[in-house]
Amino acid sequence: MQESGENPVQTEGKTLKKKRSQEAKVGRHKWNQQLLKRILAEVRDTREIQRIILNGLKGAGYFHFDKPIVERLACRDQVDVDILGVVHEASLRGIFPKDAAKQLRQYCLKYYDVSRRLVRMNKRLEHETGERLFEKRGHRWALTRFAFEVWGETQEDEEIRERALAGPSAQRE
Repeated sequence: MQESGENPVQTEGKTLKKKRSQEAKVGRHKWNQQLLKRILAEVRDTREIQRIILNGLKGAGYFHFDKPIVERLACRDQVDVDILGVVHEASLRGIFPKDAAKQLRQYCLKYYDVSRRLVRMNKRLEHETGERLFEKRGHRWALTRFAFEVWGETQEDEEIRERALAGPSAQRE
């Protein structure tokens, strides 16, 4: 039966073809991988924006890092936290990686393991905040000015403490 209406041709029994989803076209596994890549790219972009905002706040003096934040950003496990503590105890003089490994003998570390972990902690923190935690002084590793600020100390305070530990002969110089 033909009716007058907007459509000149009317079909009763025909239905519209159902289109295939992207999952059906490329496969479920491949589609999930594509979605995951998109999400990871968005997370990466968001973290980059956070870094930019954080560096802006840090420069303006509105944001101050504290020890737990730095440990969370730089350290992956308890060994890293203990290495950070050993280097902090060494203060301005710095410490040789072999001496740090001796102090942490419960972890059975070699000197090159300590050096590798220090470099990785530096990379992680520099990636997140743009600041380095350790620097080399000769063959020794020591904390940077940023690290002293995190612990609430100034380098001048540290130098005074260093002279006091060295004894009376160092104070005369």
